[in-house]
Amino acid sequence: MAQQFDGEFSPRAKLPSSDPAKHIMFEQPKVDPVGARANMLFIPAIPMLFMALNDGAVTMFIALIATAVLTLAAWLLRGGLQAEAAFAIRKTAQRPAIPRKIFASILTGVGISLAAYKTEPELLTSILYGTTALSLHIAAFGSDPLKSKGLEGKNTFQRERVARTVDKAEAYLKEMSDVILIMSDHQLEVHLKNFQSVACELIRAVEEDPRDLITARKYLSVYLKSAHEATSKFGSVYNRTRDKKVRDDYAALLEDLHQSFTAINQKLLLEDQSELNLEIDVLRDRLKR
Repeated sequence: MAQQFDGEFSPRAKLPSSDPAKHIMFEQPKVDPVGARANMLFIPAIPMLFMALNDGAVTMFIALIATAVLTLAAWLLRGGLQAEAAFAIRKTAQRPAIPRKIFASILTGVGISLAAYKTEPELLTSILYGTTALSLHIAAFGSDPLKSKGLEGKNTFQRERVARTVDKAEAYLKEMSDVILIMSDHQLEVHLKNFQSVACELIRAVEEDPRDLITARKYLSVYLKSAHEATSKFGSVYNRTRDKKVRDDYAALLEDLHQSFTAINQKLLLEDQSELNLEIDVLRDRLKR
């Protein structure tokens, strides 16, 4: 599948009949919950550096360090907010490996302390300013999720396998979106949205019940990786040639993927229903006894 965009018997691409509004293009979580507040934290460091240009070498050095620290804090905050957004949309998720928002709060305090010391070189005053900035930063943006959710009763090895598979699958989907969105081709975007919708359903199913990973791993690893490679190759070829046949072949591939992932989702659902029916029958037998 990674070597060509469709097989000999692949159906021609047709726009799915389902409502496109129900399918959301897979995107990496954005910093929308706070928006401009996070982005504005990049601004204060810039004028501080320019204001120190004529204040001597030592003062300028302190300002340079403060600028670097505050910029790093703003960058970590953005990453922390993205990780928090990704954590929030999942039913099961491990806590972020790096507490970026907490580090951002600490660095903000350090940066403000340095900036205060540059203006008024008194240690106690600088520490007071830094502590206040740290507290306000935590009050405004909160801390990182410190506990995993939905993973009770699951062993560490099982969690790590699921986490690795899910992270790779989501990265593949994100990179596929990046390739197609650049083309501004609405029909291809709809095809990709439909495929990504069922792929995300499979990802959520595996997160909720890691036992499904045995069945779904081939789809989330092998097939999705091949789809990612085919998308990259398609983007490279189509952007140079604008060949309609290449585009149609890729659209047919997305339709084939959509059908295959829909089928595996239905299979997992039927297996879950069968397990539920079995548990109900066992419980009824016990009650009769």
